[in-house]
Amino acid sequence: MQFSAKTLCGATLLLVAGGAAAQSSVTIYGVVDAFVQYLNNGGSASISERSGGATGSLFGLTGREDLGGGLQARFDIETGYNVNNGTLFADTTTLFYRQAWVGLFDQKYGSLTFGRQYQPTFTVAYSADPFRLNEVLSPVTADIRAVDRNTLATQNITGRTSNAMLYQSPDLAGARLYAMYAFAATVTQPVPATTGNVLDLAATYSGYGLYAGVAYQIQHPGTETIALGPFSSLNLVATEHFTGALAYHLGVVNVQLLYSYARPKDPAHGSAAALVGAAHPVSVAEIGATIQATPQDVIEISALERNVRGSHDNTPGIELGCDHLLSKRTSLYVRAAYMKNNGTATTSWPGIRVVTSTGAPDFGASQTLVAVGVTHRF
Repeated sequence: MQFSAKTLCGATLLLVAGGAAAQSSVTIYGVVDAFVQYLNNGGSASISERSGGATGSLFGLTGREDLGGGLQARFDIETGYNVNNGTLFADTTTLFYRQAWVGLFDQKYGSLTFGRQYQPTFTVAYSADPFRLNEVLSPVTADIRAVDRNTLATQNITGRTSNAMLYQSPDLAGARLYAMYAFAATVTQPVPATTGNVLDLAATYSGYGLYAGVAYQIQHPGTETIALGPFSSLNLVATEHFTGALAYHLGVVNVQLLYSYARPKDPAHGSAAALVGAAHPVSVAEIGATIQATPQDVIEISALERNVRGSHDNTPGIELGCDHLLSKRTSLYVRAAYMKNNGTATTSWPGIRVVTSTGAPDFGASQTLVAVGVTHRF
């Protein structure tokens, strides 16, 4: 034990000395977020405890090294977890589900990074959603990731992409350009799936109280293991995504608009996607506002609709939220939301399914949700 302690101490001193010489730094950061939820799911009420209602619970390490001449090396590795039970968030087989990348940043030419990263499309949409595309309680996330028979083969925007190369331009008088290319990836959760290569291009502008952004993404075909009638797997068709975002500050009110349209290519004749009609186009439109009511209180409002084209399948919804700062690190929050599935729609918040007692989708069911939680950042 004595030898191990001395060795560890010596190694620590060497790391500190080396870091100081290279003008580098490493920062530990994170979020702990838990909430209690009341849910009326198609007429069945329940109360439960969940994680990440305002901000995903996360733990990360980020670092940088000054290489001179305005050039830096940077990295970020970030995991998500459920604080209510200590498990990994979303995918228990992936340690750094949220981010895992390394790259170079130049003051004049921009940055080039490699690894699992946020998509440019996500960056465009983030500032136009009052609930910041939260993976648990944002209604936009619920609409985009809906498990819907009519769109099972239409690939959705995942927010993050593995095996990605991302270029970000420097600030160009308020404008920024983004370009990402990602190679095919395989996941095992929530269901085994392989996705094709991804190209994602975007541009944003911020200035004079205005935010605007546009993005285009093309996902190449993939496959998904899923029980669908006589099929044990489903072909995911190539899908184009068009995203537009606007926001404008009027005093303490930030008015926000977001629109996303997914256009799948025609599925191959005789394929599972074609035979079951699982490759419909789908749009999500949202209007909302973020209001700085007091220095400590922020109010969020969102009204939106998910609409599957060529089918009686749409889901209007509304959500109201309030965040109260107890300090710079700790806040309390409340969310109240409602969504109504029409026709064959089965949209729900992530982690929740609208089903009957037999486990089958309950078409046309509504959901009412109320959540009260606490967030701490470190």
